[in-house]
Amino acid sequence: MAVADAERTLDPGEFLQLAGHPLRWRLLSALAHSDRTVGELTGLVGEKQNLVSYHLGKLREADLVSVRRSSADGRDAYYTVDLVRFREFLSATADALHPGLAAAPPVARAGPRHVRVLFLCTGNSARSQMAEALIRERSGGAIESYSAGSHPKPLHPNAVRVLREDFGIDIASHEPKHLEVFADHEFDWVISLCDKVREVCPEFPGDPETIHWSLADPAAGQTDDDASYPAFKLLAAELDTRIGFLLAVLTDGTPAP
Repeated sequence: MAVADAERTLDPGEFLQLAGHPLRWRLLSALAHSDRTVGELTGLVGEKQNLVSYHLGKLREADLVSVRRSSADGRDAYYTVDLVRFREFLSATADALHPGLAAAPPVARAGPRHVRVLFLCTGNSARSQMAEALIRERSGGAIESYSAGSHPKPLHPNAVRVLREDFGIDIASHEPKHLEVFADHEFDWVISLCDKVREVCPEFPGDPETIHWSLADPAAGQTDDDASYPAFKLLAAELDTRIGFLLAVLTDGTPAP
């Protein structure tokens, strides 16, 4: 959901035409649930890859969708929908038709259901630890969250620093855990946060909802903590955004697409 450097501006008619195309709408719906590769999207929508790639290109031109090379297999890539930008266009389109549409009264929501969520990344040193803490904080403790990794390593000091400075959350006492620790545990949601761990993620009992967020390792290629800290800040902001949208699903009980 990263914001592009120079985003294209669409008028309401362009936006409706772009997003309202039947195949593009199906692609957007699939990506709203999970980051996916072209091959996965082709299977989901039942269309040829060249057609799917063409329509993904149209969505990328409007900065509604972005793509990132897989860290597990450099020949593949993951597509992500920018839900924040999409929401902004929806609001602007409604306002253009009639001002009263953009000022709809808030909808009452029930409190979060009892939900168990497991976040996974390779090292359980940054991404998954941060996600575990953020969703617990944002849900007021109502979401039972955990994290683990396929190759655990010590908690990264920048993960501790960015959560403390930007969100007032202290995870300094957290310990990395191997995903085998939770092999027999049941979860409602299992969310992989890096492409490598997705490739080795085991099946968990209870048939949990599994989704993937393709997020780069903020420490990759950096040996100096100060140099990598901006990447940790960007990661924390993106996690907070994605978790906000996930909580909207968990709060009202709407099933994932």
